[in-house]
Amino acid sequence: MTIDKATLDKLLEGVDPHNPQSMFTDAGLFGQLKKALAERMLQAELTHHLEQQRNSPEQTRNHRNGSSKKSVLAAETRLELNIPRDRDGSFEPQLVAKHQRRLPGFDDKVIALYARGLPVREIQGHLTELYGLEVSPDLISTITGEVMDEVIEWQNRPLEPMYPLVFFDALRVKIRDEGTVKNKAVYLALGVRADGTKEILGIWIEQTEGAKFWLRVMTELKNRGVEDVLIAVVDGLKGFPQAINAVFPQAQVQTCIVHLIRNSLEFVGWKERKLVAAELKNIYRATTEDEAQRALEAFASGPWGLKYPTITAIWRRQWQEVIPFFAYPMEVRRIMYTTNAIESLNMQVRKVIKNRGHFPNDEAATKLIWLALRNIAKNWKMPAITWRAAKNQFAILFAERFTAHL
Repeated sequence: MTIDKATLDKLLEGVDPHNPQSMFTDAGLFGQLKKALAERMLQAELTHHLEQQRNSPEQTRNHRNGSSKKSVLAAETRLELNIPRDRDGSFEPQLVAKHQRRLPGFDDKVIALYARGLPVREIQGHLTELYGLEVSPDLISTITGEVMDEVIEWQNRPLEPMYPLVFFDALRVKIRDEGTVKNKAVYLALGVRADGTKEILGIWIEQTEGAKFWLRVMTELKNRGVEDVLIAVVDGLKGFPQAINAVFPQAQVQTCIVHLIRNSLEFVGWKERKLVAAELKNIYRATTEDEAQRALEAFASGPWGLKYPTITAIWRRQWQEVIPFFAYPMEVRRIMYTTNAIESLNMQVRKVIKNRGHFPNDEAATKLIWLALRNIAKNWKMPAITWRAAKNQFAILFAERFTAHL
């Protein structure tokens, strides 16, 4: 719909030419237009309601009966509206329903601020400072609390029958539990579909890692429709390989090379990290398992291995889960370590939750992390540029287990 110039000129007649920005205030042109349009729509709704009653078989003789004032919160303002009434009280407006105090857009504004990691009190201050809206912390908590219904629905949604790659990792988050603040693990599962696009499969919170917990997670994924996982990439989580193979016996379990490198460099000073990382490349970029084994022994007996023997111990301890990596073609390896999305995902989530000292409960942590993940996933539109080459290799390595789902 377009508005003709004459109408626009008429609207702008009342704007102060010495202070044109006043038109954007609640008392200015924009504020008045919002109020006038809302009230005009409400009057139109009542007219339609009365006409329907008059044309009904009962031919009810209902009439207008004045109006009542109601304050509602819009996305960036508070509107003081005159809500029309009818004599018999049967009119129920759709624009501003009975008992409704918030217009569409306001809740989205609050949730968007919350998803960026702002605590309730900061959201309250933000709304007051920018929009002059006095909003209680309880109302903000109520709005963000309603997100949990979406989280539960998301956590139980059906999944793809097959994922070529699934990355599993954990974040450490401080959460109050039984009167004390505990350092709990929040586990994330990131799947790569057959077309190369990414999908967050779920969020789980647990205090300890263990086979029983991971068996429950794997069983949940299967119950939600996952029939096969080709490669599961993990960070040496206790009991995880056994749990995966108990539910998905054909899955190949692979230690995450990126995490292995990161854990190795934790023992190295900042000035030496690039040099040590360059030496470690000789191991994970080896062509075969035997070549990788020789590179590991060379590192162990070399200057960096002698200075940091803990690094060699880390690789040797997880070597059985590292070995499968060398059976994959370079195209598949590159997908697994250079585009390790779970590492990037965790880094972005940490940015959101870093301002929180601790969460009051598991639900609060799940809620914020889910909102952060939802924002992050909005930018996942295309598969990695290396997926086309990897896709061909998956078809060769796994045959119909992969190609049947293309």
